[in-house]
Amino acid sequence: QVQLVESGGGLVQPGGSLRLSCAASGSIYSIAAMGWYRQAPGVQRELVATVPSGGNTYYADSVKGRFTISRDNTKNTVYLQMNSLKSEDTAVYYCNAEGLQDYSGRYYSVLRGQGTQVTVSS
Repeated sequence: QVQLVESGGGLVQPGGSLRLSCAASGSIYSIAAMGWYRQAPGVQRELVATVPSGGNTYYADSVKGRFTISRDNTKNTVYLQMNSLKSEDTAVYYCNAEGLQDYSGRYYSVLRGQGTQVTVSS
């Protein structure tokens, strides 16, 4: 069974940093793209950043210059380094994998993690 497991959320003061990690577990052959969404209460879910297996990364305008997404294909893990955090970054952050194929031949068009809470507050 393939699944995504996130870690690294928590409470941080404005201006602080956090690093989120998301590991895809299971017998994974390939993942086309990995990324992060976030959702704050009463707000539509927002795409934060994505990194394809090859090609350019994408960042939402709201996080450009502050967040950095990276990926370790040997570990099927994606990271989100979040610096200069603001109160408006408070949300549940969800890891996302697209185009995932495992060694049994099963294909997942989209797979999402359970989410990790990030709270930015003094």
